[in-house]
Amino acid sequence: MTYHTAMTPERKQRIIDTACRRQSDLTVFMERVHKPHNLAAVLRTCDAVGVMRAHAVPGEHGLPALNNTAQGAQRWVELKRHADTEEGLEALKARGFACVAAHFSERAVDFRAIDYTRPTAIVLGTEKFGISHAAAAACDAHIVIPMHGMTQSLNVSVACALILYEAQRQRFEASMYAGHDPAQAPWRDLIEQWIARDLARRKTPLPED
Repeated sequence: MTYHTAMTPERKQRIIDTACRRQSDLTVFMERVHKPHNLAAVLRTCDAVGVMRAHAVPGEHGLPALNNTAQGAQRWVELKRHADTEEGLEALKARGFACVAAHFSERAVDFRAIDYTRPTAIVLGTEKFGISHAAAAACDAHIVIPMHGMTQSLNVSVACALILYEAQRQRFEASMYAGHDPAQAPWRDLIEQWIARDLARRKTPLPED
């Protein structure tokens, strides 16, 4: 069977432009986030803000299957799995990332007080218990979102969205979304991957003679 794999110039340019705005030094690290809705919502926000790659430590039952909340974001945001928290965070810190945990503690500061223009990994914990003691100890800073109601916390995906959009605001003001050179790595490689994947998904059979 023969297939048609055409891509319009407009679609190709959109892929190039989007890939070149990806932030290779802004990421999210999820520690045992196990609800499908939350995992999907976090990845969707990562895509919207331009995060290139997210990280996750699976829970005891593995990572949940993504539901429709993701809206296909998993095709545009790579999700890297780590065997354990310590290994994952140490790998990020070795690459120069500051690990910032959404965690209430004596040293926690307002989430808007952090400089997100530097390489930053936002660390999120489980929906019920938050991050582990090991993750809290390994992180460079703790942040909180001010609460003025009767409830004491936000849904993990909502908290992630607020923090990421503050990071986006700071980075936009610093002209970090102006666009990278599409001929340079890692954006060149990302463009090639996205175009190949998009073409593969768009394959449609041509009518038989």
